[in-house]
Amino acid sequence: MDSQPAKADGPDLWHGETDASEELFERHTVVVDKGQESVRIDKFLIQRLTNLSRNRLQQAIAAQMVLVNGKPVKSNYKIRPGDSIILFSVTAPETYEVKPEQIPLHIVYEDEAILVLNKEAGRVVHPGHGNYSGTLVNGIAWHLQQQHPELTEDSLPRYGLVHRIDKNTSGLLVVAKTDAAAVDLAGQFFDHTVYRRYIALVWGEPEADSGTVKGHIGRHHRFRKVMDVYPEGDFGKDAITHYTVLERLRYVSLIECRLETGRTHQIRVHMQHTGHPLFNDEVYGGDRIVKGTVFTRYRQFVENCFTLCPRHALHARSLGFLHPVSRQEVRFDSPLPEDITSLIEKWRTYVKYRPNDGE
Repeated sequence: MDSQPAKADGPDLWHGETDASEELFERHTVVVDKGQESVRIDKFLIQRLTNLSRNRLQQAIAAQMVLVNGKPVKSNYKIRPGDSIILFSVTAPETYEVKPEQIPLHIVYEDEAILVLNKEAGRVVHPGHGNYSGTLVNGIAWHLQQQHPELTEDSLPRYGLVHRIDKNTSGLLVVAKTDAAAVDLAGQFFDHTVYRRYIALVWGEPEADSGTVKGHIGRHHRFRKVMDVYPEGDFGKDAITHYTVLERLRYVSLIECRLETGRTHQIRVHMQHTGHPLFNDEVYGGDRIVKGTVFTRYRQFVENCFTLCPRHALHARSLGFLHPVSRQEVRFDSPLPEDITSLIEKWRTYVKYRPNDGE
């Protein structure tokens, strides 16, 4: 598939716009051959994993994200034949310096190992090019320093984020407060055992009440700042999204999405691929009338809806996982924010009293 996206000048993926629950770690598994000489593990991995920088490898080792036979090791560990090595590496670009800032956090749950937040729409998750301050991570850094004044900017946890959501997506996000918790949660995301549910308002009405969208997701061949679906799987990373229609509103539908994978812009890209882009998604074609005509009264109504919810209508509603310390299953839910609930009510009223205006 090589269709042109709605807007070729969409935001850079690393400038604050990332996937709805994009996973930030990849897991590499290496078994040492029988004839392998005994060398330091950092030297061995740099030679075996050519796409991994030395800096990132050292950070991963320091954060106990390199395991040998299930246990973390140091850089000077010398490998042995038969060793099973697991390494979690960050998939995002190098982390920018984080300056603690007093930013309000909507904390849903917190203990010594994890922090679960309800992110508001419009907040970038972490610093990047063009977004050096005012991010959620800046606020988390300040929050942790209040709990532990001895923490310096250099000693703040570097691997706290194990997933992230779009700047303009609202909802739940879990942050690891320790390296051990980060390793555990990263493994759960990688194994697709994390419970994730999203609520979205999309254009049109899917034919089936439920379905599954499969298709590798990668950067668009022509427009490098957006993503595209490649059904044949010869490019990009595998991605699976399950959806269920919760309510049909003639011109739009309220759906629930369940992710098996966490790829960049996954829900947004997959729903556009099905012909049902997210309502008011300016990058993937949802910021124009997709269902209905340009009848004057209807067009004005849609424009009012865009004003009421000036971002793509997507909310990370539920998040569940095994607690990295207690090993008990925990689950958190976040109510729909006011802009999306108001948008839904506006559409309900419209289709009830003016069902044919958009025909």
